[in-house]
Amino acid sequence: MSLAERLAVVDREALGRELHDRVAEIYPICRSITGDGVRGTLARLAKDVPLSVHEVPTGAQVLDWTVPREWNIRDAYVRVPGGPRVIDFGQSNLHVVGYSVPVRARMSLDELRPHLFTIPDRPDWIPYRTSYYQESWGFCLSQRQLEDLEAREYEVCIDSSLEPGHLTYGEYCIPGATEDEVLVSTHICHPSLANDNAAGLSVAVQLAKYLADLSLRYTYRFLFIPGTIGAITWLALNETRVPRIKHGLVLACAGDAGRMTYKKSRVGTAEIDRTVSQILRESGQDHEILPFSPYGYDERQFCSPGFNLPVGCLMRTPWGRYPEYHTSADGMDLVRPEALVDSLLTTMRVCDALEGNATYVNLSPKGEPQLGRRGLYRSVGGFSDAGAIEMALLWVLNLSDGSHSLLDIAEGSGCSFPTIRHAAELLEEHALLRKVIR
Repeated sequence: MSLAERLAVVDREALGRELHDRVAEIYPICRSITGDGVRGTLARLAKDVPLSVHEVPTGAQVLDWTVPREWNIRDAYVRVPGGPRVIDFGQSNLHVVGYSVPVRARMSLDELRPHLFTIPDRPDWIPYRTSYYQESWGFCLSQRQLEDLEAREYEVCIDSSLEPGHLTYGEYCIPGATEDEVLVSTHICHPSLANDNAAGLSVAVQLAKYLADLSLRYTYRFLFIPGTIGAITWLALNETRVPRIKHGLVLACAGDAGRMTYKKSRVGTAEIDRTVSQILRESGQDHEILPFSPYGYDERQFCSPGFNLPVGCLMRTPWGRYPEYHTSADGMDLVRPEALVDSLLTTMRVCDALEGNATYVNLSPKGEPQLGRRGLYRSVGGFSDAGAIEMALLWVLNLSDGSHSLLDIAEGSGCSFPTIRHAAELLEEHALLRKVIR
């Protein structure tokens, strides 16, 4: 079964449940850039795809960075001495600033206040904050919780460890007919944020499941990595593999109700940029194409000038543009099964187009070949608009001069890529085209 054939038989309702259930399973795990939360998440994802898990030791030099110490947390709270907890890590793992050093102390509210973080204009939401590369500690809480705290002494505990250990990431490679690779990457370092990025993890896993049993042109490499330091670590350890990457996508924020959005690679005109743009145009749905910028997700590492890989970022509402971003409101209610399905199917269509893009030479280039006697004109079935396939046949014949790819023809003709691809297959079957082997 090809990707196109699988797309045609997808049960959207069942697929939405599967994607959403996977998000629900990994959502509660307390993840960070290192630690057991990452390992636990990878173990859950490995139930669906056979991940290779890599451990890179603390102190390892990776490009201009150093792998940090490993952080783990068991419990944390602020409570009235001998009384109830007023801030409880057990209720939300967002309550603790990520990478907080261990703390056991008694202090007044005035002493504690510099370590408390809220969102004043969203009084019921807990913010997500981190302190990865400087030793610090803190608690996040809702503004209402802060306002309810009495001016008195509190017992403060963060039962965490920050010790030599490892940075952990997962990798899954699906071999294709060639060593040329499509890279699919998503970050695995956020705790209890359903859209950013448990949704991306679920979509990436499902895409890998679908690709695993297909006959593929490209080799597909899936990375489940901590943001920034994970991408930098992978690049540092795989510089000899980097030239094989011909196309790439970073998946993020894949489950909210917003429109599909694509951020271009640094190249801007790479095949992946043009392919995603074409697929989104063909969808007929509202979408947005953003230019590259050196800020965002891990596309900025893959697109750094020393690598300059053709890697863009596919998402729904971009980071920072939805109010729930990096707060406790980025929960399971924000992620919708139908949006997850749409994100997955869009990604599958992109991969299908990458697989099918090719360049041909017209073997009967002097004048139009007679299509009617070959059964290719006014007798092509299977398309709701017979005129579309007939026009695609003419476009493919005219532009197949060895220098125009099928993507070029789709872009220039206004025909959809699947229609152009089908036209090329028909013409090749009738010995009117020959594929150019590069």
